[in-house]
Amino acid sequence: MAASPWKSLIRFKDAQGKIQYGEPLDSEFSRATVFSGPDVFSLNKTSDIADVKELLASCEPSAILCIGLNYRDHAIECNFPIPEYPILFLKTPNSLTSAYARIPIPPQSTQVDYENELCILTRRPIKNASLSSLQSHLSDYILAYTVGNDVSARDWQMGARSGGQFSYAKSYDGFCPVGPALVAADQIREPQQLKMRTRVNGKMVQDGTTGDMIFGIAELLEFLSRGRTIERGTLIMTGTPNGVGMFRKGGPVWLGKGDVVECEIEKVGTLRNEFV
Repeated sequence: MAASPWKSLIRFKDAQGKIQYGEPLDSEFSRATVFSGPDVFSLNKTSDIADVKELLASCEPSAILCIGLNYRDHAIECNFPIPEYPILFLKTPNSLTSAYARIPIPPQSTQVDYENELCILTRRPIKNASLSSLQSHLSDYILAYTVGNDVSARDWQMGARSGGQFSYAKSYDGFCPVGPALVAADQIREPQQLKMRTRVNGKMVQDGTTGDMIFGIAELLEFLSRGRTIERGTLIMTGTPNGVGMFRKGGPVWLGKGDVVECEIEKVGTLRNEFV
């Protein structure tokens, strides 16, 4: 697979309000070299430099697939058995928002929680992929990595309210911030060795690594592609480490208005979202 024409890519509105893709020129994402093309898969570098008026979600996925309970220490803190198979659920498109967006707490929930997650954006359609091929040529299947927060309304995820599924609790408006950038797959040599940290109002609450995944990225793609097509441009959220608010020592700690959550993943980036 040819190397990506960009190392890091943001999606943004320029000073004229036009939505653009570009490679950031500074860590504050204030200016970017513009890339042109019909979609994120066929971009070409231009000589144009644009000011970033508003940073948007780092991608426009064809679907958002999520994996629950995929970190060993997280399963232990939940007092749940280690899953034999990946636990799949979906987030709906309305939940997508940007890395620095303000996220509304829905009036229907008093138990809003965070989940820092490594996300992958698929490069091509994947069906019945073999584990050996995925393990040997993972970057052939993945366009980029980004950071996501699988925000969850726990009072609608558990018990009778849930209807036995997670999607309703995890698909409120703004419950899927992703970004701040896409990082090309060829820039992340060891995606299963990345440090992950989450802070709430500056206090560290999650401190783990992607090495604690029960099902690694290759295993997830192999499982998800069995007898079905993972479309190009699918965003896959791969699970969260231990330290979520619901299972904090001393009792649950829920997010409230004014709380700021930072989700950081080594070499990929940091989300910073205020809840309102």
